[in-house]
Amino acid sequence: MGHSESYRRILTKLGYYNYQQGLIYRHLKQGSGWNNHLDNCRAFILKALDFYKPQKITVLGSGWLLDLPLSEIVEKTGQVTLVDIVHPPEVIRQVASLERVTLSEMDITGGLIEEVWEKAARNRRINIENIRVPRFDLPCDPGIVISLNILTQLEILLVDFLKRRTGISEEQFRRFKEEIQQKHLDFLVRHQSVLITDSSEVFTDKSDNVTDIHSALIDLPEGKYREEWTWFFDLKRSDYFQKRSVYKVVAIII
Repeated sequence: MGHSESYRRILTKLGYYNYQQGLIYRHLKQGSGWNNHLDNCRAFILKALDFYKPQKITVLGSGWLLDLPLSEIVEKTGQVTLVDIVHPPEVIRQVASLERVTLSEMDITGGLIEEVWEKAARNRRINIENIRVPRFDLPCDPGIVISLNILTQLEILLVDFLKRRTGISEEQFRRFKEEIQQKHLDFLVRHQSVLITDSSEVFTDKSDNVTDIHSALIDLPEGKYREEWTWFFDLKRSDYFQKRSVYKVVAIII
């Protein structure tokens, strides 16, 4: 399941461990503000299981399991694989006694993390056009695939790293993000899938000015069934600029 020590050093330098811890800290800081979103995610996943009645499930972006009804999934299916770039130690302990649950540590971008590191770590003149966005795949039949609040997160730390080290334009970054998201969607549509993702982030500043920024940069499928809701991501103005932030979320059975 685990990565090599050298690969873990790359993840550390790119900020993946800090990012993972930051998510759980933000959740705790927001108190009950995330509950509606988490409940909606779990309920939608259970609807998808009733729709597909799968024997096998693969979850991409399992994270802290906050938005995943794991015990109900285990009851409804035969085998569950939880995939993320790293699994929190608390999650590893939590699932250790579940015989039908397997943990897999994997780069869901198909190897883009290592690609970016090798080409940009020592080269401040890297041309982003020379960074190949790989096609992601799994070594065996994944069954039903659940993409869980990960579509718009795949590029965040890689783009932050590239921005610190290059003079690439915002338009180049946008195309880079689009390609990463499209490759992820291309994988999902090859399988029976569930996609849960934010589509845009709405900021409200101290003067009540509202800014709506698209986070999903690609066209999402209509799917066989879909729901939409609002995720009250940060209502406590906890960032430096004292903005309230909510996400528009879309959930799709593909």
